[in-house]
Amino acid sequence: MNLAPLTQRFVLHFGEMGSRWGINRTVGQIYALLYVSPRALNADEIAESLAFSRSNVSMGLKELQSWNLVRLQHLPNDRREYFQAPEDVWAIFRTLAEERRKREIDPTLSMLRDALMEQPASQDDIHAQARMKQMHDLIELMTGWLADVQKMDSATLMSLMKMGAKVQKLLETKDKVVAGLTGKGLKKPAAVLTRSEMPADHVPDGSDGEDTRD
Repeated sequence: MNLAPLTQRFVLHFGEMGSRWGINRTVGQIYALLYVSPRALNADEIAESLAFSRSNVSMGLKELQSWNLVRLQHLPNDRREYFQAPEDVWAIFRTLAEERRKREIDPTLSMLRDALMEQPASQDDIHAQARMKQMHDLIELMTGWLADVQKMDSATLMSLMKMGAKVQKLLETKDKVVAGLTGKGLKKPAAVLTRSEMPADHVPDGSDGEDTRD
């Protein structure tokens, strides 16, 4: 099976990028081929298309299966195994994020938690633990955000990504509102203040601020 020039360029690029992402060239090219293929492919078709040995293709497919990045299929009256990449690119993103968390982030968090529980023996240890605490808190914040993202459907996730700088503007507006209320002596939004907590200049019209109940 000969690859079209466009597909070949895409496959070769993913092979080159593979080493930068922690996977080898073979695995990168196999995944790229499966990603753009209009149908599921078996190992023999993959080997022929990429000019790889059958054994290299088998090892590459096992690696991709361990990352949950390919689906195994069987066709009627065909004993061969066929492989296909998920069609939803957001599903691929979520899978990669989850697998990298388990392989790279969780072990780091575990090490940091253990280090922070140790009793420091010197000023250097105290300084080191303070730096580790900063790293621990940042990673935990990021993993919490990723966990929330994992629960979103693809449409919601796309909308979130498209918001971009709008999120920053929304947060800046919120900070300005809170700062304005605090500057006038309000510790909580006026809507949830009791009459006794509300400053005199914020008492609703028609009242002198005193309890008029009998």
